[in-house]
Amino acid sequence: MKSKYVPHASHGELRDYLIGYSSALVLTAVPFAVVLTGALSGGAAIAVIALFALAQIIVHLLFFLRLHRATDEPFKLAIFLYTLIILAILVGASIWIMHHLDAYHMVP
Repeated sequence: MKSKYVPHASHGELRDYLIGYSSALVLTAVPFAVVLTGALSGGAAIAVIALFALAQIIVHLLFFLRLHRATDEPFKLAIFLYTLIILAILVGASIWIMHHLDAYHMVP
């Protein structure tokens, strides 16, 4: 008997991949152009880069990882959230360790 929770090999349509690819290209090119031309000052450029990075993460999740189809594979979102938690712990702990190494390193 086949379980309904076993992941199956579902592939996206070519249209979805082309939309995702073109969106990713635009979301990469705009911050690159902002930095290359110097059109914005430091703080505004950082804000544009951060905003476009967040938008690119969303595009990748929707068009390439297909997380918007939660009914197809019910555990896909849970696994992704668990991965985000582990990554947040690793990055946070690394920053904390580096800060303490820098703060308590005795350099004359």
